[in-house]
Amino acid sequence: MTDITLFGHPDSGHACKVALALSLAGLKHRTVWVDIWADPETRPAEFLAASPLREVPLLQIDGTSYTQSGAILLMLATRFGVLGGDDTASLQRGRELLMWEANRLGMCVPQLKENQRTKGEGFPAGSIEWLEGRFAVDAKNFATLLGDAPYFHGETPGFADCAIWGYGQWITEAGMTPNTAMSGWISRMRALPEMKTPAEFFPT
Repeated sequence: MTDITLFGHPDSGHACKVALALSLAGLKHRTVWVDIWADPETRPAEFLAASPLREVPLLQIDGTSYTQSGAILLMLATRFGVLGGDDTASLQRGRELLMWEANRLGMCVPQLKENQRTKGEGFPAGSIEWLEGRFAVDAKNFATLLGDAPYFHGETPGFADCAIWGYGQWITEAGMTPNTAMSGWISRMRALPEMKTPAEFFPT
């Protein structure tokens, strides 16, 4: 039996991506809560020994460690043949969407969310307006990429949906208003039987 452990925290969208993928794929695993707001030196020793940058998510499968959420999602999809990883066209689409999410939506939304948390402290003048401008473009492209399908992989969610969900779930918390395409997709994702809240994915 494959032994899978996921280290993460509910405030990490990147960790939520992997937690959702494991849930959707039905891959049994245990989770280890890592306090990302505390001094890294206080984090679990097994985590520090296996995560070179001391960041979540860290996924361990039979003792082998994997880092970086996008790479983890792609590995899970291809290794286990799940979430679009068993189809050439779906796999290629997922790769493209992973790159888009990392460079676009996954870059601006967490910064805008942090701006809400800190009430702007630490952000240079003009940076929030720049991020909001990027989000406006991302929202339009989100609708284009989704098209008329319910999910980014078509009729069922795939590993790219997990990637986009990581921070897409917090668009409102980031102070932004989701467009119609975003709102519909978010509602469908929340209604998935395998979906959990971040706190449920990573209980203390």
